[in-house]
Amino acid sequence: MQNQNNQEIMNQDFQIVQQNVSQFQDQFKLSKSGFDTTMPGHTTDHPQNMILRQEPRTVRSEGSGISLPADVRLEMGLMLDDHLCSLNVALHQYTKHHWLTEGAESFLSLHHLLDEHIEVTQDHIDKVGERVARLGVVPTAHPVTQHEISYIKHEVEGRYTMRDFLRNDLEHEIKIQHMLRKTIARAHELKDFGTVQSLEEVLLKREDLGYHLWSVLEDDSLVRGMKHLFDGNDDISRTRPINPKLQ
Repeated sequence: MQNQNNQEIMNQDFQIVQQNVSQFQDQFKLSKSGFDTTMPGHTTDHPQNMILRQEPRTVRSEGSGISLPADVRLEMGLMLDDHLCSLNVALHQYTKHHWLTEGAESFLSLHHLLDEHIEVTQDHIDKVGERVARLGVVPTAHPVTQHEISYIKHEVEGRYTMRDFLRNDLEHEIKIQHMLRKTIARAHELKDFGTVQSLEEVLLKREDLGYHLWSVLEDDSLVRGMKHLFDGNDDISRTRPINPKLQ
């Protein structure tokens, strides 16, 4: 019965991921270029004493040092910036889940697993952000603007179960992989092979992260069921037979 319940929970988790991914609006925000007064982070009441050299999400017509036309660099830069924003959202969610790990299988093993996911995501943010800048485009850095542009969205605030956390992270990874493949395909068409190489390395590692999450959501477990919490014995040592020689 316990195995059957575990299987039902696992199937439900994967069904939720599949359902949400099937409803995913896999569109890049290529029209979001330059200042937009309706965009968070593009206006402020704080006094500004800065010299503006380039508007957000625009491309330098000259001087990028990369021999691609400006229109190609702009399109690729905007796509990459969407990935940059989405990776930042994924990072914030991973960090939250890292803070809130609990339970026999989570507090240590998943705590360390999420540590790795955080480190990898930070590396990818830097890699993608560098590529955006090298293409002559201004990457998005304001956290509110990043969430607005991101094609994935952060989960609702609050503490949920570890399975809920990991399921939401898995959904993010599947969507990120899908969007990376779209950009890689487009970069091939535009002969932007530098972006191809950069994103292929990112994609391969994101697939690893997705595989990690999928695997820990499977139904097998080394942790015994929850019956011991409800058997009236309060799960304390004196209620279980203990060898006197070991006391």
